[in-house]
Amino acid sequence: MSITGDHGVDPGKVFGHPSDGGIDIVRARRETPGCENVLHFNNAGAALMPEQVVHAVIRHIELESTIGGYEAADRAEDAIHRVYEAVARLINCNPRDVAIIENATRVWDMAFYSFNFEAGDRILTAQAEYASNYLAFLQIAKRTGAVVDVIPSDEHGQVSVTRMAEMIDDRVKLIAITHVPTNGGLVNPAAKVGKLARDARIPFLLDACQSVGQMPIDVEALGCDILTGTGRKYMRGPRGTGFLYVHPLLISRLDPPFIDLHAAEWTGPNSYELRPDARRFENWESFVAGKSGLCIAIEYAMEWGLDAIYARVQALADDLRKKLTDISGVNVHDLGMERCGIVSFTKRDIEADDIKADLQEDTNNVSTSSYEFYPA
Repeated sequence: MSITGDHGVDPGKVFGHPSDGGIDIVRARRETPGCENVLHFNNAGAALMPEQVVHAVIRHIELESTIGGYEAADRAEDAIHRVYEAVARLINCNPRDVAIIENATRVWDMAFYSFNFEAGDRILTAQAEYASNYLAFLQIAKRTGAVVDVIPSDEHGQVSVTRMAEMIDDRVKLIAITHVPTNGGLVNPAAKVGKLARDARIPFLLDACQSVGQMPIDVEALGCDILTGTGRKYMRGPRGTGFLYVHPLLISRLDPPFIDLHAAEWTGPNSYELRPDARRFENWESFVAGKSGLCIAIEYAMEWGLDAIYARVQALADDLRKKLTDISGVNVHDLGMERCGIVSFTKRDIEADDIKADLQEDTNNVSTSSYEFYPA
């Protein structure tokens, strides 16, 4: 069972009075229509969108319905361009190094499958890796003869930077970890991983889907060469939106698994040339209304301030952990030296799905996590 955020919660009734982190709670609730209907603890699944984001998406859909999809996109050209600038400000990069792709899974896939793995190449990943990512590692290993090596966790449950340093050799082709895993509350020490990767000149792919939007993200400080993110989670954007960052020095070495006339130019009967920027990972057809909504979601979050948001999220999560610990039969399973807004727990003799069903009867939105194999 994972509880993943605070939108839609009355902090006075549920959590006592933890620090608001500089957040105007009354305004935040007023601008989140879903607060009238549910107590939403599912921001690591899909967050409640603020009304500004909802209006941006609806406005564009209505425009498409009245003048046509292509024509509406032409009118929204400035807004579409703005989303690249918004992502760049959010994660501290150049807009040319950003691609907007239809969902986080496809974003990550476009990056990972762009590498040309050969037999004997090593992929280093963490124990608490996202299961879908690990399946992709296994598929590439089966296809190419590459090897997947799991970095052990340290005593805090996070990826062991010390053990990682010992595992690096000249056969390591990629280091790929998830910044904030599916559950467990931990935040992996991505900046330390990034420093090791850069010192060894090994590309570093960071899945930031559950960290983007709830905490400050700076690709330069993290030292990642590739970062993937989504709109629907803590970013509070629409579903069907994701983004990719690729370091400009790495782009030319990556060959996207899928291309079209947006990603590449057809230069002759038997030749083509990929775009020189990150948009080589995009395709022409896209969720234009979603791009508008994602842009507004990013700008909205930055108006509040990511430091303030993270302070609020951590205060609520810490308070919830304390209160859950006081309940007989409840075990909190969160790990790591730094813990985020995801709170994972079990209750003795009660299945997670039954807890979820009981909470939903009282309009509480939560997620359950099924058992997933984590490699030893």
